[in-house]
Amino acid sequence: MAEPAGGAQGAGGDDAWDVPRILAALPHRYPLLLVDRVLSLTPDEEICAVKAVSFNEQFFQGHFPGRPIMPGVLQVEALAQAAGILAVETLGLAGSGKLVYFMAIENAKFRAPVEPGCLLELSVRFVQKRARVCKFAGTASVAGKTSCEVAFTAMISDAPQG
Repeated sequence: MAEPAGGAQGAGGDDAWDVPRILAALPHRYPLLLVDRVLSLTPDEEICAVKAVSFNEQFFQGHFPGRPIMPGVLQVEALAQAAGILAVETLGLAGSGKLVYFMAIENAKFRAPVEPGCLLELSVRFVQKRARVCKFAGTASVAGKTSCEVAFTAMISDAPQG
């Protein structure tokens, strides 16, 4: 990975972002915050992040009893949150009140189950970037084995009033 440009490095001089910095970039909160650490971020290009998949996740109570598997839709959401961090950092949106909304999910493929105790690796890159609409390609994997691939589109918008 290339060194992140101006200000994308985490504390201690490395590329990693911890939870407080992620919380500053995303509006998501527990139990729906699905990015635990950003390992590297190259503005205008890509992000690598992780989600530590714990047996204590609420969805494992019912998906599935006796054979807990992370729902594929939540893998896609984790990739979308990583993309949101990439967009916020690239477009300088931190603190602006702008949100990154899903517009489309395309070509989602689920290749392998994700179980408790896994470290879900999230890799997202820009495919196309405009002022208000961005396209991304994302891959989730565990120990180098792809669990999910997806292309998606997001829109940058003001937060709803109310």
